[in-house]
Amino acid sequence: MSDADSDAVAVVLDYLPHGRADDDRPQYQKPALAHALGVEDFRLLECVLAEGAEVGIGDRIDIRGDAVEEVRTVDHDDISGGARSELEYAVESIVDENERRFVDHYNEAQPITLRLHQLNLLPGIGKKLRNAILEERKRQPFESFEDLEERVAGLHDPKGVLVERIMEELRDDDLKYRSFVQ
Repeated sequence: MSDADSDAVAVVLDYLPHGRADDDRPQYQKPALAHALGVEDFRLLECVLAEGAEVGIGDRIDIRGDAVEEVRTVDHDDISGGARSELEYAVESIVDENERRFVDHYNEAQPITLRLHQLNLLPGIGKKLRNAILEERKRQPFESFEDLEERVAGLHDPKGVLVERIMEELRDDDLKYRSFVQ
């Protein structure tokens, strides 16, 4: 799979071999489903799987590939309990694997309004911490989460802060501002 297709990659959160429980059709008529999380845009997806497709929790799937017949975006409330319990692990994994992309959020975040900055949307980041991040990044862009933690006093677990914000954006449908979940 090329980088151009990275928006078509999702992490399987749950596999439902007998479809949704609320589907009243006989079991043999229900297609297998997977609840998944888009790697690029963090969309929650329900994928109807092709007959014979084998997927497991944590697998990466090409949602445009042969294993997936149909895809629809769903809300957090629409995914299975199993998918909800895997969600934070999947988000952490995506952030770990794409550290540069998420460190760059700290390097490139911009003001949203005169009084609100993108960095203030992150849990635990107020005016003082935001200003410390902005001052440090003027001197030199951050290279890693470790670099961020070392150079910005008071910013503990910058990766965890991002994971927490992404989870908030996934769970809360009526947030005014979003930085990660499309």
